[in-house]
Amino acid sequence: MTALAPHIARLRRTPVRAARVPRSLGRVLATAGTVFLLSSALTFGLGALSGANPAAAVLGETATPADIARMNHQFGLDRPLWEQYVSWLGHAFTGDLGRSWFTTVPVAESIRQAIPVDLSIAGLALLMAVVLGGAAGVAAALRAGGRLDRAVTALCALLGTLPGFVVAIALVTVFSLKLGWLPSGGYVPLDMDPGQWLRYTLMPAFALSLEAAAAIARQLRTSLVGTLRENYVTGAVMRGLPARRVVFGHALRNAAGPALTALGMSVPMLLGGAVVTQQIFALPGLAQLTLQSAEQHDIPVIQGTLLVTIAVVLVVNVAVNTALLALNPAARRREVTR
Repeated sequence: MTALAPHIARLRRTPVRAARVPRSLGRVLATAGTVFLLSSALTFGLGALSGANPAAAVLGETATPADIARMNHQFGLDRPLWEQYVSWLGHAFTGDLGRSWFTTVPVAESIRQAIPVDLSIAGLALLMAVVLGGAAGVAAALRAGGRLDRAVTALCALLGTLPGFVVAIALVTVFSLKLGWLPSGGYVPLDMDPGQWLRYTLMPAFALSLEAAAAIARQLRTSLVGTLRENYVTGAVMRGLPARRVVFGHALRNAAGPALTALGMSVPMLLGGAVVTQQIFALPGLAQLTLQSAEQHDIPVIQGTLLVTIAVVLVVNVAVNTALLALNPAARRREVTR
């Protein structure tokens, strides 16, 4: 008991707040910046190497070589590839992603109209994943080895292998076609009618959230079981601290790291799964915009949507890494000793 006293005292006086780790955060930002530059170069390079000829596609079969050369010059396609990339990236930082080859509509405007759908679905899906996965992971950890633990583990294994589009089709069949409770497709903006927005986004968000919820539950359950066996937790219980305070005030904070990592890794999965989900629910989101542009070989729109998607994923990963630094006492101690 005497040996455990310093651990309990440190738990009592340690406030739950974001740690100051400027060096570690700087490394996270530097890594994110490097990944963004490499990803943007790859995105632009693949578009340039696709062989799509916008001048011939827009002007048609009757276009002369002089007409094609003139339009290529208008699009800036007659410049060296590196010069095109630098110009494109520089304009992208100012919000100018170019114009569609076929509609001449600014790419940024098309993305501005489509991205609220993706953010709504992904945000609601992440909230569902955190609530469902967090509750299941904590419940399984508190009853480790019991029936509930085995049931949660089996359910997570099933959901981890179940494709989102299968869940989406099942939801439409049951709740739209048979019961008629929810619409089978379409979208209403949140600022127009919050109630209708929820009705239209509930099923696609739930379909996308299950795999992420399963990953969060698995990671949180494993980490929390190990944390609950630590000496300082045993000491806190022996000193008479309430079980709720021990679990949610101390153990859960130290065990949340792997679950946060799983949450960050779920964002690309949600955005990737949105392609099929938006097709099933007829949602006018960024995934559908990208798919339609790919069918038309509208390279500026494809490059713009991919660049925005990369930026969203990196922002979420920076936020997750910042949260991990705040929750990880070892990271704070290493930063102080440097």
